Amino acid sequence: MYDRSLLFEKLLQIDEALDRIERRFSSITTVDYFLDSEKGLDMLDSIAMMLIAIGENFKKIDKDTKGTLLMDYQNINWSGVKGIRDVLSHQYFNIDAEEIFKICSQDLPDLHRAVKDMIRNMDNS
Repeated sequence: MYDRSLLFEKLLQIDEALDRIERRFSSITTVDYFLDSEKGLDMLDSIAMMLIAIGENFKKIDKDTKGTLLMDYQNINWSGVKGIRDVLSHQYFNIDAEEIFKICSQDLPDLHRAVKDMIRNMDNS
């Protein structure tokens, strides 16, 4: 059995990281923004760090819950969520700005909804 309070804390950390990414990404309209200036590169770095933290926490959550929690949210590509952490951590100097742009614009909204749902369900039980 896992510690529900630690799980809840990890989910809150993920929710906060997703809020940060959404805030940072909100004014970015093209992938070129990441590559055209030092400010863009700094933004790419900061978003990548949050994605690493999110992936790491989900790896821990999946291990701690023996896969039972994530199984309830099959619309999310969990191997991708956890795998991006490995890619970014091990190949940090080769970050693919297009992939980060795609993740932020297409994948994170569904992930954020799922996290908020997990938090709400834990809070209600």
